[in-house]
Amino acid sequence: MVALSTKPAIEQFPYIETCCTTSALFTSTSNSIPLIDLSNPDSKNLLVKACEEFGFFKVINHGVPLESISRLESEAIRFFSLPFSEKEKSGPPSPFGYGNKCIGPNGDVGWVEYLLLNTNQDSNSSLGNNPDQFRFALSEYISAVKRMACEILELMADGLKIQPRNVLSKLLMDEQSDSVFRLNHYPPRPDRISNLIGFGEHTDPQIISVLRSNNTSGLQISLREGSWISVPPDEDSFFINVGDSLQVLTNGRFKSVKHRVLANSLKSRVSMIYFGGPPLSERIAPLPSLMKNPEQSLYKEFTWFEYKRSAYNSRLAENRLMHFERIAAS
Repeated sequence: MVALSTKPAIEQFPYIETCCTTSALFTSTSNSIPLIDLSNPDSKNLLVKACEEFGFFKVINHGVPLESISRLESEAIRFFSLPFSEKEKSGPPSPFGYGNKCIGPNGDVGWVEYLLLNTNQDSNSSLGNNPDQFRFALSEYISAVKRMACEILELMADGLKIQPRNVLSKLLMDEQSDSVFRLNHYPPRPDRISNLIGFGEHTDPQIISVLRSNNTSGLQISLREGSWISVPPDEDSFFINVGDSLQVLTNGRFKSVKHRVLANSLKSRVSMIYFGGPPLSERIAPLPSLMKNPEQSLYKEFTWFEYKRSAYNSRLAENRLMHFERIAAS
């Protein structure tokens, strides 16, 4: 196992207190987060229930080889342990590449450094000192996680009783799928600071997000009534987020989950996230089979490109879907 250096390069940058801390971090740890065993014959119904109530769940018996997980984590740790001057060669993110503290172009910051990558490996040029080894680990892991994400989407379709069952998964399987992959490193929180935001609250704009992290806490999700709960880490399992696009496709039946990361005071946190997105030209609208008539649609139709552009021109915490909601006739 490769260990992160005790003084990560992120600490070479000034700490921006006004943007990274908050006093309103009242949370609890909950064991009520849905746990879905993908080998369970009733998993299709349990998935639907979890998406309706939480927009978030944990999966076991997922079929992703532990060796693939370990291999990519080791490569990620090796990369983030490099001197900043070496990591900098993989940036700045535009949008893909290495970034440090700045999250997007709109002023959001966090106690995080990251690699944002296209799932098309040909476009990921600079990946540290062993790029071929890193690319192999990425390709192996992303392929396995994509298969799992598609299996989950097909089980969701079964649970929703919609046909064909690949109506959602085909958007990820399309050769033009606009899926991305992100590696995050959250260094330990400095002793002098409490309640340090690693990554601010937001929802994911894509269809589905597949998250895995090392055994370090920090992830929190918001419940429907607005309270926050901490998600106990589990390095052998995956956590699934409903994205904004899936909320629209299900006409609001599934809810995208608001989530955030707090910096841990003792250990580094490394997370790996696959964001499953449709092709840029794909038109996103509620599935007709989930509505009795088109007038029931809660959202205007839009292309993924249109929504992606709107999302990435907004601040993290904004309600991005608000601009695409239909206004009920009075």
